[in-house]
Amino acid sequence: MVYQMVSMVLEVVAGLIAGTCLLRFLMQRQRISFHQPLGQFVFAVTDWLLLPLRRAIPPWSAWDLSSLVGAFLIKLVQYVLLWLVAGGQGAWVLLPLVSLVGLAQLVISALSALVLVLAVMSWVNPGSPIYALTSRLCEPFLRPFQRVIPSVGGVDLSPLALLLVLQILGMLLSGLQMNWMH
Repeated sequence: MVYQMVSMVLEVVAGLIAGTCLLRFLMQRQRISFHQPLGQFVFAVTDWLLLPLRRAIPPWSAWDLSSLVGAFLIKLVQYVLLWLVAGGQGAWVLLPLVSLVGLAQLVISALSALVLVLAVMSWVNPGSPIYALTSRLCEPFLRPFQRVIPSVGGVDLSPLALLLVLQILGMLLSGLQMNWMH
């Protein structure tokens, strides 16, 4: 029971920090302004980790690699702490791989949430700033589906297709991670 409680707290804290690192990565990649409340939140949550990392890891083209490395390091710390709470059982050499899969699962969960927010906002208030922001964040992931799937009666079904693919990927990653952890 203690393991489950610690696991839940670590998942929430690591998910918030690593997810915000990933959001910073995507916002920079999409050239979304940080001069807004969400951008200020992203800076406040991630600067302590990413500013020192930027000294060692320079950006590559338009890719902010320090944000990706920071997100990975947070997930690695999460799984190392879980491994220690579990009594050090299991192969510790697999922790970086388990962390990488955990990071991929976080990407899938966060992107799924963004797509759902986009879909709801497109029905409720497509003129809102939140809709514009989520649209820009989801655009690179929806574009390949929009090229293949035509809209039906004026309804864009690409978010549904993306969600389906993300759910399948999430299931595969979950199974892989469970195999490695046991």
